[in-house]
Amino acid sequence: MHIKKIFALLGVTTVLGACAGTDNDITIERSLAEIYKSAYEEFYDEDYESAATEFLQAENQYPSSAWAADALVMAAYSQYLDDDFAGAIMTVDRFMRFHPGHRDVPYMLYLRGMCYYRQVSDVRREPGMSAYALQQFQQLVDRFPKSQYAKNAENKINILKNYVAGKAMYSARADMARKNWPSAISRLQSVVQTAQETVMTPEALYRLTECYTAIGLPEQAYGYAEMLRLNFPDNEWTKKLDKKPADFESGKK
Repeated sequence: MHIKKIFALLGVTTVLGACAGTDNDITIERSLAEIYKSAYEEFYDEDYESAATEFLQAENQYPSSAWAADALVMAAYSQYLDDDFAGAIMTVDRFMRFHPGHRDVPYMLYLRGMCYYRQVSDVRREPGMSAYALQQFQQLVDRFPKSQYAKNAENKINILKNYVAGKAMYSARADMARKNWPSAISRLQSVVQTAQETVMTPEALYRLTECYTAIGLPEQAYGYAEMLRLNFPDNEWTKKLDKKPADFESGKK
């Protein structure tokens, strides 16, 4: 990625500057090449926290340098490797603010998405970061469809959509167990309407037939049963449906 850039940077002539402090104290300002050298040494030693600190120092001390954007990229990547997702997101935000047209924008969008993605919790818990991750990956795919990160982002989008649908299904099943039919129906319909391409859709249709049968609305139950048969004729939920007593069939015209 950006690892090899240090060798080009070290070839640049650098000058050490000194700033006089109070009394006899003198603060030596390191050159950009020195900071970069230290940053990559820490990075190669897998001390990602220290590496990030050094890369951020390079950007902070030399914000007008041609290497400032690269320093932010490496700082964010180091923070990500250190599982400092909040720090990495802040660094990406700074990069986007000061370098919106940089060639590494696709990568930084992907990295920010991965920071959220890595924080997505178990399906039985509140998704939290899933919506943010989806937003970042979708933005990457929409803005840079030919980027080398786009395909991976599309795969993550599919995974996240299945995760969100799985969360809705988990909650819907719990509602059904409590016979909270209105809530269950609302959750199941959201899966059918917003996550049609996920693996959860056949089950959602099946559960909707159960819900509407339970509340005595056979016509609606029949409609969802037919939708399941039409769109997923060979699915396990369709086969399970055909083995059930056809209570809802009484609504058939």
